[in-house]
Amino acid sequence: MSLATLDRPRTAAQLHAVAPAPARETPTQQPRLRPVPEGTEARGFVLYVGIDEAKAAADGVDLSQLVEALKAVTAQLAPSAETYAAVALAPRSAGGRDVDVVRLALQDPAALAKHRQEPEPEEVRAEGVVIDISRKRVVIDDENAGLTYKEFELLQYLVLREGRTIERAELIAKLWADSEEEAPNERTIDVHVRRLRSKLGAYEDIVRTVRGAGYRFDRHADVAIRYASTPSPDVF
Repeated sequence: MSLATLDRPRTAAQLHAVAPAPARETPTQQPRLRPVPEGTEARGFVLYVGIDEAKAAADGVDLSQLVEALKAVTAQLAPSAETYAAVALAPRSAGGRDVDVVRLALQDPAALAKHRQEPEPEEVRAEGVVIDISRKRVVIDDENAGLTYKEFELLQYLVLREGRTIERAELIAKLWADSEEEAPNERTIDVHVRRLRSKLGAYEDIVRTVRGAGYRFDRHADVAIRYASTPSPDVF
């Protein structure tokens, strides 16, 4: 068919003959829950919200206000509902969508399965410190630091709370709560930290002493952290 034929005016009868039949309207379907396996029942749901503090501030709200507002709406619509909120922590350099980072940090099964299928990036030999939380190891200038289990736990606890000063009493309560070992006193904590620092060598100052308060992990340019799918240690 030529362009001239397409541009030729048509009669009303011709237009009526080629007019498409009106589409049938289908009733709007309400979203439904997926079928649950036999012998189970739905006991609630999880709503992942992806938003960092900067975006929240730009919207005129902070994360705690947003959480409380969502809790209030839930209480209004379903007074018998129980709510629990956790904030997901991630390194500032973590890429990807906020909601995907949240799902992975809070161990959403579907997100974890997808993450396991993704090939791990090839390791690049370089100077500096790699704190690999996913593999429970510390590599210094391409050499394994040889930390003990408790030394790594101590470092990991500080790393996951980057920038916050942790008191000695908190370290004892959290790291020895379920341990068969006898809980140390605060002076013994200093010994553990001293041994940890000795194995960090030239990078010992990443574990900083806050005089009269406790210890803090400070990020350095030559320190890389590989995060596992660790649940957030802080909750609202």
